[in-house]
Amino acid sequence: MGSLNSPVYLRWTCILQMFWLVALITAPWSVKGFQWEWVLPSVLSMFVYVACYLQVFFGPLRHMVRNGATVIGMGFALWTVNPVAIGYVVISISMLAFATTPRPWLIATTVSSLLTLLWVHWFDIPAVQAWIMPFVGLVTGYGNYLYARTIRRDVQLRLTQEEVTRLATLAERERIGRDLHDLLGHTLSLITLKSELARRLAIADPPRAQREMEEVERVARHTLAEVRNAVTGMRAGDLGCELVSARLMLEASGIALAVEKPAELQLPAQAEAALSLVLREAITNIHRHSRATEAQVIITQEGKTFSMRITDNGCGGLAAHGNGVSGMRERVRQIGGRLAIDSPAKQGTALAIELSQAMLKERIA
Repeated sequence: MGSLNSPVYLRWTCILQMFWLVALITAPWSVKGFQWEWVLPSVLSMFVYVACYLQVFFGPLRHMVRNGATVIGMGFALWTVNPVAIGYVVISISMLAFATTPRPWLIATTVSSLLTLLWVHWFDIPAVQAWIMPFVGLVTGYGNYLYARTIRRDVQLRLTQEEVTRLATLAERERIGRDLHDLLGHTLSLITLKSELARRLAIADPPRAQREMEEVERVARHTLAEVRNAVTGMRAGDLGCELVSARLMLEASGIALAVEKPAELQLPAQAEAALSLVLREAITNIHRHSRATEAQVIITQEGKTFSMRITDNGCGGLAAHGNGVSGMRERVRQIGGRLAIDSPAKQGTALAIELSQAMLKERIA
């Protein structure tokens, strides 16, 4: 993670913690009144603090330790004239917990706690602050450290998933290439040889040349059928695998997916491929457009009837012919099914697909 700019939580943390600067002025003013000896350094310190603090959240991580150490040193220097400057030290310690390792945060907590003991002795600072420093530094820092570690692991998981998808796609392309080579290499060589033979025999032995061309036509038709079968197999989908992919996609975007389905599904390959594509399109719409927090897929198969219902609790308002709906309708229609959509505004979306085995067999045949 190059910076802490992405998580919304950290942006709000950065903004809210700026408000403590008000106490940096108002608290000592109410006790000491206006005195240049503490007002001027306090005001000047604000500019340094804001610059370093924003760099921690929005700048490169490699500068985090430098910025945190700067604010800690400034906090101890100002502490002698403004006791509220302890906030500089505490906040900087918690900031350092966002570093890539916990070492800067732990070192800063230890050094600051020892310096606080010296400040208590040298500058007559209340001794209770010597206990506050390590306690607050460890507690707040630990919370930030856990949060940053979770964010980094989430990023690593996403990168790993993308790499797995890329490698799977590459392996599938290589497999398709090998299959096509094995399927077409020998056949095309045979067609070429027979075509050359027929060309040479066209004048010397026309009947034999005709037989050779008939053989070429037969081989070509047989190869075409094999290619169609192979392509159909490549396009075939699996509802189980598609449901796993759907869960990964939705949960990665913070949408909980509940799935109910029979232990075994008995569907022709063509129907399962079409339904897999419909499910993929519906899940993609939920991911991109629904702004939902929960989704559900219920698949039932009773006797000769199959149904699949996909719902979410998002914003609704799905257009009857938009967002890929036309494509889903066409795929369901091709296998003899029906697709119904209920998508009232702000009440989520429900897609219901019903399929009769009798209509399915008739349509595929």
